[in-house]
This record gives sequence, structure tokens and C-alpha cells, in this order.
Amino acid sequence: MSNQNITEALGYLMFQICRAHRNRAQELLSELGLYTGQEILLMHLWEKDGRSQSELADLMCVQPATLTKSIDRMSTAGLIERRPDPNDGRVSRVYLRQAGRDIQALVEGVWQQVEAESFAHLTVEERILLRRLLMQVKQNISPD
Repeated sequence: MSNQNITEALGYLMFQICRAHRNRAQELLSELGLYTGQEILLMHLWEKDGRSQSELADLMCVQPATLTKSIDRMSTAGLIERRPDPNDGRVSRVYLRQAGRDIQALVEGVWQQVEAESFAHLTVEERILLRRLLMQVKQNISPD
């Protein structure tokens, strides 16, 4: 690796791919009034509404302060709301509002479009192999 130009490294290529994916997703999500990352928060709530803020921060791999800003913005937009846990006042839980439920199909459509565009020229076998390889890379970086 020491003789390799950093822009030729696999990690740099992954960075470029992640950036391009994020930019394309942002382009489409902005039409829905969302910023990238906000759809991930919604996805976790669609899966299980009423998650705690700390659980969401862990699931999203973000700092609690970053999540708090996102929750504040999304609350103002009427997508979600924060409520105290009925059993533990120290815990805040996040719930979908109707507007947050109503955009689920649209957000999923954006992700399907970005997925289709990103992997358009790969065969099913290549997609399966790529998924397996990326899962191994993820495990190497974050073994938890």
C-alpha cells in the first residue's frame, strides 16, 4: 500500500462511491423535503415506532447531538415527535406523525431508484458477490 497512490486505494474508491450515492439520494430526497440521513431515521421508525433517542443514535451510528438536531428539524417539519418514556422520564422516545407515515412509499421509491441506478449493469451473481464482499469489509471495520 505504501507505494500506491492514495487515490488508487480501494478505500478512496469506496469514499467516491459513497459520496456519489449520497449526492444522488440527496437530489431525489430534496424533492420530498428531506435531507440525507433523515430517511434513515424514518426507516428505523417505520420498522419500530417509538424507539428511544439513544437506540436510534446507535442504529444510525451517529452522535446523540447530531441525532437531536435531526429530530428537531423533522419535528418542526411535522414528520415525527419526541415524547418522554412513560416508565422512565429520563428517556425520550421518537414517534412518527401521520406525515412521516405518509411519505414511506415515496422514500422507499427513492431508495429503489438509487439502488437500480447504482447497480444497473451488474448481474444478479455480481450483486450477490458484491454484497458478500461489502459485508466482509463492514465486519472488518466494525466487528460488533
